[in-house]
Amino acid sequence: MKVMVTGAAGFIGSATTLRLLARGDEVVGIDNLNDYYDPELKRARLARQIDHPNYTHLTVDLADRAGIEAAFAEHKPQRVINLAAQAGVRYAAINPHAYVSSNVTGFLHIIEGCRHNGVEHLVFASTSSVYGANTTMPFTVHESAEHPLTLYAATKKANEMMAHSYAHLYGLPCTGLRFFTVYGPWGRPDMALFLFTKAILAGEPIKVFNHGKHKRSFTYVDDIVEGVIRVLDTPPAPNPDWNAAQPDPATSSAPYRLFNIGAEQQVELLRYIEVLEDCLGRKAIMEMLPLQPGDVPDTEADVTDLAQAVGYKPQVSVEQGVAAFVDWYRGYNGVL
Repeated sequence: MKVMVTGAAGFIGSATTLRLLARGDEVVGIDNLNDYYDPELKRARLARQIDHPNYTHLTVDLADRAGIEAAFAEHKPQRVINLAAQAGVRYAAINPHAYVSSNVTGFLHIIEGCRHNGVEHLVFASTSSVYGANTTMPFTVHESAEHPLTLYAATKKANEMMAHSYAHLYGLPCTGLRFFTVYGPWGRPDMALFLFTKAILAGEPIKVFNHGKHKRSFTYVDDIVEGVIRVLDTPPAPNPDWNAAQPDPATSSAPYRLFNIGAEQQVELLRYIEVLEDCLGRKAIMEMLPLQPGDVPDTEADVTDLAQAVGYKPQVSVEQGVAAFVDWYRGYNGVL
């Protein structure tokens, strides 16, 4: 089938695109190649797919309404995976307008394109950050997530609500995926694993917030991509048993679903660093710092629903995943 992937030169978007191409799908990739981080890394990811006969790349910003409308009108995708977004929880303090432009206005342009062009299924990236002030572990999509602690999380919560309204009003099948701390080869330079590896190899200190005590459901990128594609292949149907008197936020009377996607096993940050030290053969110099404003102390994913719906089961351990990242990092950057 023909699939539109936004953020196609991004970390998860490029990996998803390659998997779709490998199984014989046609992919229309959208990415504006902005400079939030080094565009050369984005171009290097893009180089892996740009010459594939079933790949078409469009350098368009999601906030460009006319550009997105033209992309849908010309290419008529059957299904859409929206992974493009202004990422990062801390950059919002510097440039909050970028989050609304890309994550809210841009998302509106994508969902409008789906609505007016007969798209069969929209799969979109949300985030575990929407759980915000929730403290009940593991995080489940069946509980309310009404208290995001960052603008990034708030924009992703807005995406979930916008998608539900379109599923209800226009019958557009929509599935939102709340990603939990994705890592692996070709990752973003602003993420902890990238920053830690660069600093340790340079003999520089790493900043360890919350004194390394917080825990995350670290999830290897290939496990994420597997889940995304399984979900893409399984459009949601309306749920006739949905009870408006006791509403379940994970489903609806409309063709709409929300899932957590991530590894169920929590790993403490200090253990994550220890695994990285083992892979690099070097010890980290750790600068212990308090928890940053807006950071969630712990995350833990309940992926029971995703396992039941599409057979999702992460396969890659943190030890395997970090080792794969280190191998890629050394090769990509030419360092020993």
